[in-house]
Amino acid sequence: MAKLFTGLQPSGSLHIGNYIGALRPFVELSGEYDSMLMVADFHALTSLKSASELRSNIIGVTKDYLAAGINPKQSIIFKQSDVQEHTELGWIFQCLVTVPFLQQAHAYKDKVAKGLEANAGLFAYPMLMAADILLYDTDVVPVGADQRQHVEYAREAAVKFNNSFGETFKEPKERILDAIATVPGTDGKKMSKSYGNTIPLFGTKDEIAKAVMGIVTDSSGGRPENVYAIHRSFRTEADLAVLYEANKGNYKALKESLIEDIEAVVAPMRAVRDSISDEDVVVVLKEGAARARTRAQAKMADVRAKIGVTI
Repeated sequence: MAKLFTGLQPSGSLHIGNYIGALRPFVELSGEYDSMLMVADFHALTSLKSASELRSNIIGVTKDYLAAGINPKQSIIFKQSDVQEHTELGWIFQCLVTVPFLQQAHAYKDKVAKGLEANAGLFAYPMLMAADILLYDTDVVPVGADQRQHVEYAREAAVKFNNSFGETFKEPKERILDAIATVPGTDGKKMSKSYGNTIPLFGTKDEIAKAVMGIVTDSSGGRPENVYAIHRSFRTEADLAVLYEANKGNYKALKESLIEDIEAVVAPMRAVRDSISDEDVVVVLKEGAARARTRAQAKMADVRAKIGVTI
């Protein structure tokens, strides 16, 4: 069976953009593949420096996965830091690529362009992500359109290793659903925790409503485009055509409709999430780590032999 892999950082509470761009596609696709879902806690260290917050976020994002409908008996849910082979393989890949190659990474360039500190972890981030993907002979990676480059970097890492040490890694393909573009935040930029422009995935209805009502409206195309760009992930284009025509110029009504449509999806998941205990999460992650570690160790035994460190 073909293998599917994805992951989300526990750097804060998940938002609607995470759900639309990564979580929902994974849930929809997971039954068709041998699926793995990673809590990317080491990746979160590039921006999060609070141990207590990271622990809380790991528990929280795992609950989000489970509440969204991922079955841990069918899909492997595990924590990146529980499988040491990720960082080991990431280091090997760093030794195969150049500094100019890594300087082209979007996340790194964006931070530098904004005058923000780009730590060495962020700089090498693409090679750790390549390790995450390639370690499990992944065939398909569901990502948002803005994450396509990371899969391209993984393919490049695979090619460089294979050329140097012999055929070892598959070249994965990204899976981007046609209906999913970069989800805009309340200010029209990409929805991101770092921009403070998110709609919380498991917030209360009041919290969701407050965020939606704060969406900046852009009517250059005859409709509030930022509202519509989010709305089309919750209703069909045909339904929205009727709704937006009937409420042309009535942005308040359209935002209220979006609130109700988000709530219809989120409310049942919120109820499931509230029923999951921290102890349940610990068990899921422990079992998932054991399954992931078995696969990772087998792959790294081959890698170590090929690079020459096994004697």
